[in-house]
Amino acid sequence: MSIVRLVAATAAAIVLFSGVSASAAPSAATLARGRALVVFGTCNDCHTAGWREADGNVPVARWMTGSSVGFRSASGTSYPTNVRLEFQTMPESQWLQAVHTRAGHPPMIWQDLRAVPDADLRAIYQFIKSLGPAGVLAPAAIPPWREPATPYVDTRVQPTPR
Repeated sequence: MSIVRLVAATAAAIVLFSGVSASAAPSAATLARGRALVVFGTCNDCHTAGWREADGNVPVARWMTGSSVGFRSASGTSYPTNVRLEFQTMPESQWLQAVHTRAGHPPMIWQDLRAVPDADLRAIYQFIKSLGPAGVLAPAAIPPWREPATPYVDTRVQPTPR
């Protein structure tokens, strides 16, 4: 037996007999924590169409499926991503890297999300991914000089100082 096969067989035996799986399903506690963080973190406010209008009474089957209501800023109009579809192809490590390094697409609060501990970010990811794919892709971002054809929230207006 070659050394490569011996190492692979040994690793497989350790995983098999330890009861640990490389792709183990998240625990019920992790999923419950992820669900609570999604709600408390107001993720649904943007990423679930109709969440605010329904006072949060939207079936979980529709959670985190994105929205066609855009957010228009000086940098253009962006749309809340269908995170459920995105997480089906995005590994957890890529999600963590995005949180730690990404900026842009107002009004997403990447700067606040970066303060969340990785264990909680993983719980959010695992909860959303556990919901499975649903919905359609959100519309593509629109440059600032183009008027959106969809409804949008205009964040370009600044409050008048008193």
